[in-house]
Amino acid sequence: MSDCLFCKILAGEVPSDKVYEDDKMYVFKDIHPKADVHLLAIPRVHIASLNEVNDEHDEIMAHMIKMLPRIAKEQGLDDGFRTIINTGKGGGQLVFHLHIHLLGGSNLPGFQ
Repeated sequence: MSDCLFCKILAGEVPSDKVYEDDKMYVFKDIHPKADVHLLAIPRVHIASLNEVNDEHDEIMAHMIKMLPRIAKEQGLDDGFRTIINTGKGGGQLVFHLHIHLLGGSNLPGFQ
């Protein structure tokens, strides 16, 4: 997707502060953090949103979910963390490439 910001990050066209990567996913620091730790985990394949996930994405999605606790621990989040997936404009999604927010730390905002 030539106009997708996260695809451009994956292609190395836009810089990011990488935290983790493997053949299925890429994790980087959010440029507008909402907590002490605020990471974005994205699949290497372009999936516009959670609404577009289908059977062919099972392995990628399972892998991402399984890796998040390990990545959180590596970031010092031993007491827990929050994951958020915004889906669609009505759900607050701004970049239409599926991404999972991983947040934690002492300044973790609450829900209002």
